[in-house]
Amino acid sequence: MAVRSTTYSTKRTRIPVTKARLDIRQAEIADIRRIAALAKRVYDDFAPYTQSELRGQINNYRDGCFVAVLDDKLVGYCATMRIGGDKALRPHGWDEITGNGYGSRHDPLGDWLYGYEMIVDPKVRGTRIGRRLYEERRKLAERLELKGIVFGGRMPNLKKSWRRVEGPADYLEQVIAGKLHDPVLRFQLANGFEPIGILEKYLPEDVRSRGNAVHMVWRNPFVDQEASSQARVPRDVESVRVATCQLQARAVKDFDEFIGQIRYFVDVAADYEADFILFPELFTLMLLSAEEEELSPIESIECLSEYTPRIREALSEMALKFNINIIGGSHPTRMEDGDIHNVAMVCLRDGSIHEQEKIHPTPNEAYWWNIRGGDSVDVIQTDCGPVGVLICYDSEFPELARRLVDEGARIIFVPFCTDSRQGYMRVRYCSAARAIENQCYVVMSGNVGNLPNVANMDIQYAQSCILTPCDFPFARDGIAAEATENVETLTISEVNLSDLAWARAEGTVRNLADRRFDLYRIEWEHESSGGGEPAGPVPTRQHGPGGG
Repeated sequence: MAVRSTTYSTKRTRIPVTKARLDIRQAEIADIRRIAALAKRVYDDFAPYTQSELRGQINNYRDGCFVAVLDDKLVGYCATMRIGGDKALRPHGWDEITGNGYGSRHDPLGDWLYGYEMIVDPKVRGTRIGRRLYEERRKLAERLELKGIVFGGRMPNLKKSWRRVEGPADYLEQVIAGKLHDPVLRFQLANGFEPIGILEKYLPEDVRSRGNAVHMVWRNPFVDQEASSQARVPRDVESVRVATCQLQARAVKDFDEFIGQIRYFVDVAADYEADFILFPELFTLMLLSAEEEELSPIESIECLSEYTPRIREALSEMALKFNINIIGGSHPTRMEDGDIHNVAMVCLRDGSIHEQEKIHPTPNEAYWWNIRGGDSVDVIQTDCGPVGVLICYDSEFPELARRLVDEGARIIFVPFCTDSRQGYMRVRYCSAARAIENQCYVVMSGNVGNLPNVANMDIQYAQSCILTPCDFPFARDGIAAEATENVETLTISEVNLSDLAWARAEGTVRNLADRRFDLYRIEWEHESSGGGEPAGPVPTRQHGPGGG
């Protein structure tokens, strides 16, 4: 009998593995443009967020900001911060509780999470993105053992139901009883939140809710609601080493000699393992000494503008080579639109290049150099956290520093150029005030010496320094380090960013937390620079910047 042999294949058909379509994660600075675009799509009844506000929300408490990304498209965002029950559970307004939308009222000791934003793309609202974002908040509250979550919930159907109710409280009762429909309130109630009252005038811009909101609370069942919080800000060490270069103005024969001088100080700062080095305002005016004859202001600008690409390239290469972030003082240059601006080039050690224009030219800069003011001031994200730059005179305008700190800056760099002690002291006193009122570090760098035949560099006065808030963890006199006046040198100090967190939460005074947003706030508008007469009185002679 013949035996038939049968062979079976052991090869299996593999089912292709695909990547997850939905990702719920912490928001990142790189998400800001997409979040702003989402907010613009969602909020058709009032103004969406600016990128500045979103930058502040993420920088001030990244752990509490989440995004939902579906098929590589950002479709949801929620913003949350920690806050004390004395603020979260009492009547308040949205601007007051959120620090005008920046999330700057975040308190690392707060025993409640406060949710102040939740947006979902209308096209994906059937995929329960909102519920998933709420779950991330809840997980965060449980992990941190906080008492719960609080927020002001919108009442978008209140306006059209206004004649059928006796007010927002009656509207809420009828929604709970099922007599009226409100999709937002139903969603929040279904997610375990309970109303504890009405927040009147919570968000006046919310016309559909007639400015009102429902004061919503979710109480964490895993913690004792009656226990008092014993939390303290950890006295961690988050060290950043900063160097400020007090630079001697000297004649140079060409660009290579000038860059050689700058490279020397960058090299030394890198040897000391500094994370940042700051150069003075107008430090590139030394390049004008290479000209055979003294140039007029307009000729000087054209000459300096020709150097701009080479300066950017040289500073960026140094930042990469020496592994240090370079705050390139300031450099006057003609921009693509033809206007002249005084620009700080910030070259980071990851190879990126950022710019911050001087916002307020001095009367002399405007008259003699025709320098125009920039239109925006924003933080620059670095590997040591967000930082800000205020060029000389800009340090004398408190609104600018406050905006940078609202966006998350903990170090503000102030390159300056002053010709007299009076001018220097204006910048010094104002910089010290900015450090105190914003509970941040301020680093100053100025020029010393003189440059014959170079306008604006006749004489210089400087005492560069690193300033701190005035409180217990910091230097007794609010000065971490300072240079000898009018001597070329490099001043280096290590500052602890964690001390700022402690000061803002538990310090003797708490300037940021104690602001009265119920009384005042700053509104920002972005406007392009235009023509017009120079600001201030017309000077009678050409001399130095005058102390910025």
